[in-house]
Amino acid sequence: MTVDLHCHTKLSDGSMGIDDIILLAQKRGVEALAITDRDCLAGTIRAKLIGERHGIKVIPGVEISSYDSENKTEVYIIGYMSDSPDRLEGICHRNLLARKRAAQYMMIKAAQKYPITADLVLKCAQGSTNVYPVHIMAALVESGITTELYGELYNELFTEGTENSILVRPKLSEPEEIVSAIHEAGGIAILAYTGEYKNTTVLEKLVKAGLDGIEVWCPQHDESTTAELAVFAKKNGLLAIGGSDFRGRNNKHCVSLASYTTPDANYSDFMNYKARIRRQQKKLAAEEK
Repeated sequence: MTVDLHCHTKLSDGSMGIDDIILLAQKRGVEALAITDRDCLAGTIRAKLIGERHGIKVIPGVEISSYDSENKTEVYIIGYMSDSPDRLEGICHRNLLARKRAAQYMMIKAAQKYPITADLVLKCAQGSTNVYPVHIMAALVESGITTELYGELYNELFTEGTENSILVRPKLSEPEEIVSAIHEAGGIAILAYTGEYKNTTVLEKLVKAGLDGIEVWCPQHDESTTAELAVFAKKNGLLAIGGSDFRGRNNKHCVSLASYTTPDANYSDFMNYKARIRRQQKKLAAEEK
């Protein structure tokens, strides 16, 4: 079974619409797909309906941004299959507002350095719920400043502390708060891009906070990191999932949808997880009586 549990549409920082992604999934032989737009739940219902038409199970998800102040890094946690997704709307809305404020400053800084305008950046971000660095880079490509969305110029502009940096970080909640919010909404909390936090305390703290699982198979991980994370997940009783982090032409890596997937056994664990947790909770409640 081909299962991709991580992709983005143009509603956030991807380049393809929901319809096109579903059609691509069908051509790629994908049987189950999670659309996990960043801080955005808007496409969930539509994606599910379109998926049903094409024989693809669409799993509701959202990638929620956070900032770990101890490690000074943004952390992304995916909330899957929430019973009450509306409970996540508030935190997503706050994140979108914070990103919009940060984007305004970055667009001003970019326009001071290069012959682009905020209007051009906004055109490049058309269809998205926000402006992301990739949209600023798209405006620079359109203006002939560079030919690459990701490359030396991207690294100069969006790396904190570099001489040419225009990066402005949005004010976001701590990752432990996001895990709690996802659980309150009746969802499953999975840490995305897990390998990026190897030399930090992020993973350790989130496991203590009740994290349900980690992303093991993804473009950001080499073979040794993938193997190490698979062992870590098993040792700590965590779900282990995989996904392509597909964003169309906005990909950082040369990947297509379902080029990284979740193995069948892990997908089964993932889909049965909530039922298993509920059984455990009922058993504990009965024992306490």
